[in-house]
Amino acid sequence: MTNRAAAYKPGEVVTLTVARVSELGAFLDAGTGNSNDDILLHKAQQTDEVAIGQQIKVYLYLDPKGRLTASMRLPQMREGQVAKVTVINTSKDGAFVNIGAERGVFMPFAGMRGKVRKGDKVWVKLYRDKTGRLAVTMEVEDELRQASKPAENVKVGDLLTGSVYNYNDQGAFLFTQERYIAFLHNNEMIKRPQVGEELTVRVTYIRDDGRVNVSMRPQKEDAIETDAANIIDFLSKRGGKMPYSDDTPPEIIKEKFNISKAAFKRAIGRLIRSGKVEQKEAWTYLTGDTTKEE
Repeated sequence: MTNRAAAYKPGEVVTLTVARVSELGAFLDAGTGNSNDDILLHKAQQTDEVAIGQQIKVYLYLDPKGRLTASMRLPQMREGQVAKVTVINTSKDGAFVNIGAERGVFMPFAGMRGKVRKGDKVWVKLYRDKTGRLAVTMEVEDELRQASKPAENVKVGDLLTGSVYNYNDQGAFLFTQERYIAFLHNNEMIKRPQVGEELTVRVTYIRDDGRVNVSMRPQKEDAIETDAANIIDFLSKRGGKMPYSDDTPPEIIKEKFNISKAAFKRAIGRLIRSGKVEQKEAWTYLTGDTTKEE
């Protein structure tokens, strides 16, 4: 007789018949003709009471001793699907995520986008690895592009909420709650977000292909006030002077203040007009009165 039990693999969802029950739980017929091959459905893994002869859809996994075991708690994802899931544990080899099944599913280090931490919510795709076990990867760019839709009824200045799913050299890509794809350029970041991090961002441009460009920074007028206050704070902590001015290269401005050269010049210009700072020989100095109004 063919050993059908060998065909059952951890990570599969299958329908099996209850062969017998005991105080421990129900034993599901593995189809080998040998009751020793029956698969345990422990009482703790039952969501409803079961009876002999009943056919039950179950999720198969390995218990701590490596034995094939069943659960009536089914995964909320199917193989090939993408979903946003929670990281439940990490190790030097990867991480485990919650897909709604009895056990967490492994995400190998090679399938990660950046560093993930316990509690992070990340976009993943469910697949079967070379050993036949279910696993997930954060490489979901193609799937999210297919699932996305063009931005509708959106205008510049609107706020959108989405989570980061990938980076390139220019910035980060977000998948929003409305299923839009949004691009966040490095210059529009207040801080560098983690992959999986949820952000509320402002629409700065609507592209012809229906995607949007977004910013973490506030509207220009609000941003000038914020940037000016940060520059005053920077100067105050350094004895009222700094070797940065309108002549400083953009990359240094970005490194020191995390804003663009244009934003820096707008903020400095406002501070000079209000008499709070002055510039001499490529240095910027506090005037001694940071309470002046324009």
